[in-house]
Amino acid sequence: MRASVGDFVLDVSLGAEGGVLALVGPNGSGKTTALRVLAGALEAEHAQIEVGARVLASAAGDRVPMERRRVGYVPQGYGLFGHLSVLDNVAFGLSLRPHRLARAERHARAQRMLEALHCGELARRPTRGLSGGEQQRVALARALITEPDLLLLDEPLAALDATTRRSVRRYLAEHLPQLCGPCVLVTHDVRDVEAIAEGVVVLERGRVVQRGSLDELRAAPASDFVAEFLGVH
Repeated sequence: MRASVGDFVLDVSLGAEGGVLALVGPNGSGKTTALRVLAGALEAEHAQIEVGARVLASAAGDRVPMERRRVGYVPQGYGLFGHLSVLDNVAFGLSLRPHRLARAERHARAQRMLEALHCGELARRPTRGLSGGEQQRVALARALITEPDLLLLDEPLAALDATTRRSVRRYLAEHLPQLCGPCVLVTHDVRDVEAIAEGVVVLERGRVVQRGSLDELRAAPASDFVAEFLGVH
């Protein structure tokens, strides 16, 4: 996609047939902007976005609204609603569908999704008292319950302590392939890439500077950032 957001120009081509694609780069390179444009949370000029056979935005100005994109988005900080229970947070995603389900059915599906993520016991709890790892799973459940064609994760492990981060990283590596289709993961930690992602796209100043597997990037880092990120000296 090529997008203009204010004075910032984003020129990114992301291709993911399945599995997890890691999007990495220095602060200010446009990673979060790219996810927000893909999700429809940020309107951009001159954006061309395609997911499968569906055109979500075109350079001609056509744009599918966020609630109709079938894109799951877990932002930094998880974006949970503090005044709602865990169950209502997860069920909220279903309320955005064009044909809204009855409340009882939304709750039943939300409970099943929480059970699938092994946190069904959290359903009646308020989100304010949850640990970082619990919040991460609830936010993931809310994104997955909509059966998204594309899942976007923006630094989902960054706010966790080291022990919880290892646990959740392992959980994502084991479960994401079964729970969703293509996924774009923004991270600053090479260990996330090693454990979860099949491919890497490096973004600097709004443009892709390198793409490939970790081994390919290590063999020939295209910039100082890539070398430092991978620990190549």
